[in-house]
Amino acid sequence: MNDTLLWTLISIQVFMGAFDTLVHHEGTERLAWRPSQKTELRLHGVRNLLYAVIFLSFGWFEPHGLFTIALSVFLAFEVLITLWDFVEEDMTRRLPGSERINHTLLALNYGAILALAAPYLWAWSALPTALVPANYGWWTVMATFSAIGVVLFGMRDLTAAGRCDRLMKDNPLALVAPLPPRQRVLVTGGTGFIGRRLVQALVMGGHYVTVLTRDPRNADAVPHPVRIISSLNQIHNSDRFDAIVNLAGEPVANGLWTTRKRARIINSRVDLTSALEAVIERLDHHPECLINGSAIGWYGLRQDEELTEASQPTHAFVHQVCESWEDVANKIAAYGVRVVTLRIGLVLGVEDGMLARLLTPFEFCGGGILGNGQQWMSWIECDDMIRVIAITMARQDIKGPVNATAPEPVRNIDFTRALAQALNRPAFLQFPGWLLRGLGGEMARETMLGGQRVMPELLRRKGFDFVYPELAPALRAITGAHGNPDEDGYDSAIWLGRADKDLR
Repeated sequence: MNDTLLWTLISIQVFMGAFDTLVHHEGTERLAWRPSQKTELRLHGVRNLLYAVIFLSFGWFEPHGLFTIALSVFLAFEVLITLWDFVEEDMTRRLPGSERINHTLLALNYGAILALAAPYLWAWSALPTALVPANYGWWTVMATFSAIGVVLFGMRDLTAAGRCDRLMKDNPLALVAPLPPRQRVLVTGGTGFIGRRLVQALVMGGHYVTVLTRDPRNADAVPHPVRIISSLNQIHNSDRFDAIVNLAGEPVANGLWTTRKRARIINSRVDLTSALEAVIERLDHHPECLINGSAIGWYGLRQDEELTEASQPTHAFVHQVCESWEDVANKIAAYGVRVVTLRIGLVLGVEDGMLARLLTPFEFCGGGILGNGQQWMSWIECDDMIRVIAITMARQDIKGPVNATAPEPVRNIDFTRALAQALNRPAFLQFPGWLLRGLGGEMARETMLGGQRVMPELLRRKGFDFVYPELAPALRAITGAHGNPDEDGYDSAIWLGRADKDLR
């Protein structure tokens, strides 16, 4: 099959398939960590294994007779799997436009491949049954590496499909159990990571939820029934809210802190909170409480000092962001509204956030220590975060700043070790501080290499019980890890680079 055009189309198919896998399946869509995509992952896994057989058959052999018929069956089965996959994708998720375009091009190119390959298959089928060795030079090399790649990702997708049931979360109703019945709640940022789970819990609890989102097309990200608004102007003076939860804001750690980015980070929080103040001022009935987002960055960059709500800050951009946000929120107390500012740590979940961005690198053995690994990471599991929001809404004796972090912060080196063990992967890399600062600038210095050792002092005084006070059990539950952790397995099973202080 020394047909240059046919091999060129096969190469294009490989390139587009790799783009779809890396950019969409592993990148934007993160299918391996979405329990709803269990069937799609299985289809991808089976199809990838079929592709491996097809690539090796075309690259190394001329299959004659019955082998040709078997290969033709594989090709036809691949078409059926792809059609099934298209239907499954449309039923279970909203595909990005680029993925739809890529799928269309893949289908058209595959049709051209089948049309060009048909005469060869027809001729080979009439020959005596045999696998005749063949070598097409560079094309054979390309087919071999393609087969290896699709086998790796096929096995990964099948493994991820088997993990999906362990990633399913419990009914969130219990998360908002402290709330009185039938609360009316306005949630900004309700289509974000924390907001989606909060809205889901409130809806399951029978509460009346209004979600503010800049893009109404994101409404399918939250459960119904909810009221979706795209502007605070859609709130009437006669509307009643028992509570407002304000979580909206430009992401902080998703790019370089240019002057424009810094302004967006601050203004997105300050402007919306000021707009909420204007709404509250004109409402006939003021809400009982405002639960306003903030972050542990309020404390600035600290070393080993234990930080409580009474601790004082040091200067840093993350402090400037949080201080500006809290100052505006605190003004709303003048209207008789109880204001709580949640100084939120790293919220852990597979759906989004810092941990979600680490899962794929760690799964492919690309995880490692940041800097010298001694910086503190104050974290909280996602459902514990929802429970914190619920109790601060329900308890009228809670106001002011509240540290929303688990009681056991860890150093980066311990976080890396725990995540590697939960995923059963080695984490032998170490990323020097100078490299991170060179790539990420001030953002990397403050969010990756800086840290805070924050303690939830107020929550402990109020008797709040964390379901996940310790990191290792939390990560195992979040990632759907099998079995119990091997307490002595860190050094024997997980390889970690040495944390040299001079790398900081």
